[in-house]
Amino acid sequence: MGIIVQKFGGTSVGSTERIRHVAQRVIEEKERGNDVVVVVSAMGKTTDQLVSLAKEISTYPNKRELDMLLSTGEQVTIALLTMALHELGYKAVSYTGWQAGIQTEAVHGNARITHITTEPILNALNEGNIVVVAGFQGITSEGAITTLGRGGSDTTAVALAASLSAERCDIYTDVTGVYTSDPRYVKAARQLKAISYDEMLEMANLGAGVLHPRAVEFAKNYRVPLTVRSSMEHVDGTYIEEVNTMESNLIVRGVAFEKEITRITVHGLTNQITSLSSIFTTLANHHINVDIIIQVQTDENTTNLSFSVKDEDVRETLAVLNEHQSSLGFEKMEAESGLAKVSIVGSGMISNPGVAAKMFDVLAQNGIQIKMVSTSEIKVSVVVDQKEMIRAAEILHEAFGLDKVEETIAAL
Repeated sequence: MGIIVQKFGGTSVGSTERIRHVAQRVIEEKERGNDVVVVVSAMGKTTDQLVSLAKEISTYPNKRELDMLLSTGEQVTIALLTMALHELGYKAVSYTGWQAGIQTEAVHGNARITHITTEPILNALNEGNIVVVAGFQGITSEGAITTLGRGGSDTTAVALAASLSAERCDIYTDVTGVYTSDPRYVKAARQLKAISYDEMLEMANLGAGVLHPRAVEFAKNYRVPLTVRSSMEHVDGTYIEEVNTMESNLIVRGVAFEKEITRITVHGLTNQITSLSSIFTTLANHHINVDIIIQVQTDENTTNLSFSVKDEDVRETLAVLNEHQSSLGFEKMEAESGLAKVSIVGSGMISNPGVAAKMFDVLAQNGIQIKMVSTSEIKVSVVVDQKEMIRAAEILHEAFGLDKVEETIAAL
């Protein structure tokens, strides 16, 4: 038998009762003869509460100190879960991210893992321990505590699975697997038995909250067998694999959506060959992620440029552009908020032309205006008014037959 990495999210460890339940799930895996590494998030809404405390002190908290604060949430969970395992008669030890050897780049609030020193965990496993690791956090080469961004515990788990050459990584959550859309909003959503790495990566990037995009990226790059399953029910989950061998008749396998999108338009940008690279390099240097981009040439000398960002990044984006306006060479800019992104995803699009046309036609027939479009081989995204987001998702979900997916969830 080998190493199994299990990850439990905030809802799964939201109370001491649920932590005891998680301990039982961990022990079940240990009793199968595997070495077990458990990654946990902060309990329930702890991270939100800590952010609220910080905002009571400062409107814009220092990012280094915010990381110091937020990293305490997971530390509470690892200690309580390890105590629960001790009470049940099992050897266990808890590690913070830095004690577990997780090193990151020096970016506060959204750091990337650069290296994992596996000796501490391997030594603890060799001594017969279940190892409980705090997700979402790491340390820089200079010794500063960092966090990995929302959903970063998923990334911690998959990165550990890759570094430890684990047999698989199980992501336990409050749903039974990956669905064709978010079942909290799209009532006709159905659970998928399997989905490819590429499809899951697109879904995660486009707003599907069941998995963090970096986690899927790690799993794909290092071929980590990944399963999403329920922490509360003993049922089959969704397998994430290189090539989806199930539901192969589906051209579109999912509808994702994301609210709080803003379109920023830069007017009168000088029409030089370096203009685009200058703007986006400037934004990248400030760690601002830009999504959909549209360029419209107004005359021989100027161009209008529109791109989308998350609402949380608007203030900093506008500040950066204002600061560099003279060097970037544009006349003015404007921001339109109250928008959302709705996307369809499926590897079947590669060999089936007309999917985008059908999407646009369905939305037009239902009076939903499209403001921006972005495509790749396996996804089409549109930006619409936020008030139309759920209706658009439901319409597309039905139009592409995702409500007809056979829903069979077998007990383990």
